[in-house]
Amino acid sequence: MKVLEGIKILDFGRFIAGPFCAALLADYGAEVIRVDRIGGSEDRFIVPVTKQGEGALFLQVNRNKRSITLDLDSPEGRQIVRKLVAKTDVVIANMPPRTLKNLGLDYESLCAIKPDIILVASNAFGNNKAVRDRLGFDGVGQALSGAACIAGTPEQPQKAMVPVVDFATAFSCALGAMLALYERQRSGMGQEVSASLLCIGMNMASGALIEEALLGLDRQAMLNRASSYAPSDIFKARDGWFITQVIGRPMFKRWTQLVGRPELLDDPRFADDRLRGEHGEFLSNAMTAWCKDKTLDEALAELEKARIPASRVNSPRQALQDETIRAANIIHWMDYPGAPKKAPLVITPVSLSRTPPEIRTRPPLTGEHTDEVLAEIGYDANAIAALRLQRVV
Repeated sequence: MKVLEGIKILDFGRFIAGPFCAALLADYGAEVIRVDRIGGSEDRFIVPVTKQGEGALFLQVNRNKRSITLDLDSPEGRQIVRKLVAKTDVVIANMPPRTLKNLGLDYESLCAIKPDIILVASNAFGNNKAVRDRLGFDGVGQALSGAACIAGTPEQPQKAMVPVVDFATAFSCALGAMLALYERQRSGMGQEVSASLLCIGMNMASGALIEEALLGLDRQAMLNRASSYAPSDIFKARDGWFITQVIGRPMFKRWTQLVGRPELLDDPRFADDRLRGEHGEFLSNAMTAWCKDKTLDEALAELEKARIPASRVNSPRQALQDETIRAANIIHWMDYPGAPKKAPLVITPVSLSRTPPEIRTRPPLTGEHTDEVLAEIGYDANAIAALRLQRVV
């Protein structure tokens, strides 16, 4: 039996934070219905990779779901939502509170339909009145938190080009949903689970924020070098790039022996991690000199022998071909209608030994399951045909 078998989820999520939260719960057995706009919601078509236009991230964050199309602005559409909510345990909707209220998806409205409902509602800036209705994406969380400023260079801040804050928000919301379901077993009551891109981004940047508050160092960006230990950087071998990070005196000792600079171990400039970080440019230059005439494989083999963490810097193409990634068995190749070949969905990031997660079904086509979902809440074929004629579904 799956961990969340019997739990029903209604997913109004868009983009990543909401949909991936729902996908994680679906991987553990929850039954998830995704509510799409008629014709398909906007997040379905970002970075299209299929003939119908489904996007790359859409495929990753919408597996194990069914899709129903619905006009949420119509009275008939609202009535369908009420019937669905009456049979639902968790509603997921990453929207500003004002939008939730307008759609009748705020916690108070949902409780009037089903008192023990759990609402998982993430947004950009949190629920305080001054900021709650402002819009924001992943990059806003990275930029406001200080993370983008300490990446790149002092002349050019740089955000991560993968949506780290969005995915971290999805993980946090999935945890919140599980906590609320667990607590409901005792109290019989639902509650609202809240998260924001800003708070998640601030958590991820918290080490830099605490250091600045206590020491006032006003750290500046240094490309890929770390500020508080070294050598930690991206280096170029003869035929490619690799990253390595040296932290702590035992590892630094092994590194000095590896690069043929044992005298650096007792140099007072490098007495601890903080000092090594302050002199990181010198140590990066020493590392650069060591690896410049080596092939990538040679450098990585020597670093592994010295027990120093390192890895090649892969392009997306190289990542899909990487032997370590293949050996880890973390990609689930799945057929999808209209895709030129199988799509590589990355498996659930957390597993359980006895009740593991599973990617069971491909992401749904737009409205693929509308008829069967409506039939489950009491609509017959004639009623469904009438709704379709009215463009309610």
